[in-house]
Amino acid sequence: MAERLNLEALRYARSVAHALSFSAAARAHGITQPALSNAVARLEERLGVRLFERTTRGVTLSAEAARLIPLIDTALSAVDAITAEARRIAAPEAPRIRLGVSPLISPDLVARAFGAVRRLPVPGDLVLREANMADLHAALAEGELDIILVPSVNPLPRFEHRVIHSEPVVVIDAHAPASSAVELNDTADAQFILVPDACGLTRFTTHLFREHDLPLRAYPGEAGGYQVLEQWVGLGLGAAILPESKVTDAGLSARPLLDDGLPVELFYEAVWDPTARYAADVSWLVDALSDNRRL
Repeated sequence: MAERLNLEALRYARSVAHALSFSAAARAHGITQPALSNAVARLEERLGVRLFERTTRGVTLSAEAARLIPLIDTALSAVDAITAEARRIAAPEAPRIRLGVSPLISPDLVARAFGAVRRLPVPGDLVLREANMADLHAALAEGELDIILVPSVNPLPRFEHRVIHSEPVVVIDAHAPASSAVELNDTADAQFILVPDACGLTRFTTHLFREHDLPLRAYPGEAGGYQVLEQWVGLGLGAAILPESKVTDAGLSARPLLDDGLPVELFYEAVWDPTARYAADVSWLVDALSDNRRL
């Protein structure tokens, strides 16, 4: 313990703790899962405690992690806030945080963000922009946005990431019984309708099948959006995978998608520049959203 702790390893551990997934944390940081797992293992060795229990059914926090992760959160937030706070000292003012969101982000999560910004140490305003993933990434990189809320599917390595929300995904089908869940392995023969890869859903779906070495049989056409996708499913053109909150047609069967008995979830993350002008406020906002997720 005489050696200094590796900040990146602490960030990796924090991401795993919030996502409860090594693969989701690795995607968020733009590294391979083995590289992230090895870094966390070295951190555990350095600390002398096991942070995570790894089983075939998922990841859980150890009793030691329950005590250490809040300290890691606090330490990393303080490190990231140093540069940002120094920039604000000369000209303190109410922050105006520019938030970009993917169309997949639920209105409830956006409403929570608005409420959290008004509870900042210096209450501020939130300027909202909805756009596709590519435009949000570009705007963040160009400094046109302070933070984006997006599905955790496309790594942006030089930015800070934090999983702040997750929800189960379902398979919608015109013919299957609504009450029955379906295992991912049992969907290999189904034909799935996809949407343009602008919001992250198609990338999530293709990555999910590739990660499990399953073929993805895609309908040769492409639906323009969620309502069209549901209409096409209703016509019998195929099935579709959607976040549970995006299903609006009560006439369609919406079956929970399982992986070895566990719900398959789509993770949503906040992404921001930890050195930007309002980074301290953004970090506070992300902490508030993450706290809401853990409640």
